[in-house]
Amino acid sequence: MKSLVVIGIILFGLGALLFYLNNMAIDLRVIYGALSGIGIGLIIGGLVGYVSKGNAVKEAKIRQEFKQLQKEKAELEKQRLENINNGSL
Repeated sequence: MKSLVVIGIILFGLGALLFYLNNMAIDLRVIYGALSGIGIGLIIGGLVGYVSKGNAVKEAKIRQEFKQLQKEKAELEKQRLENINNGSL
């Protein structure tokens, strides 16, 4: 995701640089617009992807911790029942 942002910044900068180096020539405005538009799209897409991936990773970590706690609870219940059964015999 970070590479998308870097590529977007490069394309946006390239479009702006060409625009100002050619004395803001109107005949190439389609190329300038395309480079800048693609650059902005990649920047926004990279940031959105990075944020959504971070949220997904956090959710997966929380689910994994919850499953681990459930396993530990089941083991403790099993040990408690074994201790009760051994003590009453």
